[in-house]
Amino acid sequence: MTVSIKNWLIATRPWSFPASSMPALVAISYAYFLQSETAIEVNWLFGILAMVGAVIFQASGNLIGDYFDYKYRVDRKESFGSSRLLVDEVFSPRKIFVFGIVLLIIGSFIGLFLLSKTGLPLLWIGLIGVLSTYFYYKLKYIALGDAIIFVIYGQLIGLGTFFVMTNRVDYSVLLLSAPVGFLVVNILHANNTRDIKHDGMANIKTQAMVIGLKASKMQYSILGFAAYVGVIFMVTLSMLHPISLIVLLTLPLFLKNNKQMQTATIDTPENIKELDGESAKLVMVFSVLLAVSNFLAGLF
Repeated sequence: MTVSIKNWLIATRPWSFPASSMPALVAISYAYFLQSETAIEVNWLFGILAMVGAVIFQASGNLIGDYFDYKYRVDRKESFGSSRLLVDEVFSPRKIFVFGIVLLIIGSFIGLFLLSKTGLPLLWIGLIGVLSTYFYYKLKYIALGDAIIFVIYGQLIGLGTFFVMTNRVDYSVLLLSAPVGFLVVNILHANNTRDIKHDGMANIKTQAMVIGLKASKMQYSILGFAAYVGVIFMVTLSMLHPISLIVLLTLPLFLKNNKQMQTATIDTPENIKELDGESAKLVMVFSVLLAVSNFLAGLF
């Protein structure tokens, strides 16, 4: 069977790329903001490369995760997860796995180039990224998926991007990245809450399964509201300019998603079938507004 370029692209699940690109974009915008305040030296090319590398790593993780989910029968005909290109037999499992490994190697080469131009802290960030990309499925199966997603997408992408741009480890970036990280975790959490019933048939334990449906709905709400509280907190600390409160314009979108989440039941997962995608859209809009506010603040 001839597979189209479109299907190769779909296999990487590009709709989910805000999860990796947006934390990097926010870090880039923060470097611009700080440059206007403190005159630090910034390498913009390295920032762009870090963003591209983060997306490539995520695409690799999506492919490798789909391969193992199919292998261990987490993804089946009746389930909702993945790109469905394996369960619908568009690709062979081997092709998906090899594609994922190739992207992992490409992402690693970008990381090694940036490491050669910066310093040792990037090595540890990169190693955690590579290992998490490949072994994420194992962590997800033992209810650690939400935690590792927050560490990678809510912390390390921002920290690493800022580091390669400035050659400085600035731990304030961890606070900066947290609101976006909370919303990124909600992408995964919406997916896992939807799949509680089907994942239970595969003998795995996601966090949504461990804490149950009621607590999963509560977690989605708490993480979403925490993202907005986090930005407000950083504004009160004068870490961010008050214009950053523009992110509150996205609150109705979150409230809509949260209302949808509350309709979920174990036997009607289709109620939140598209919520992971809608949660990814919120990540993108929220992050773009936060980044734009940093760029604007840097001009004042």
